[in-house]
Amino acid sequence: MSIVAWIVLGLIAGFIASKIVNKTGEGAILDIVLGVVGALVGGFVFNAVGAVGVDGFNVWSMFVAVIGAILVLVLKHAVMGRGRVHV
Repeated sequence: MSIVAWIVLGLIAGFIASKIVNKTGEGAILDIVLGVVGALVGGFVFNAVGAVGVDGFNVWSMFVAVIGAILVLVLKHAVMGRGRVHV
């Protein structure tokens, strides 16, 4: 895939994942980063269980990227929320 396709896939996947987890978007740049990282994480996880990861600009790759981005966001919230004290 070209860099432009990765950016578009990342933007869409990051936006969808942030809407699912946070109920709001993270902003265009953070959604792109989240989506691209999510595509890498999702591809790794799907390949680890024997499924196909990201293989182009298609619906399956979008699904993999969204699942990966959701995993990244959940992990981020688990790590960031750990040090806070709620009174």
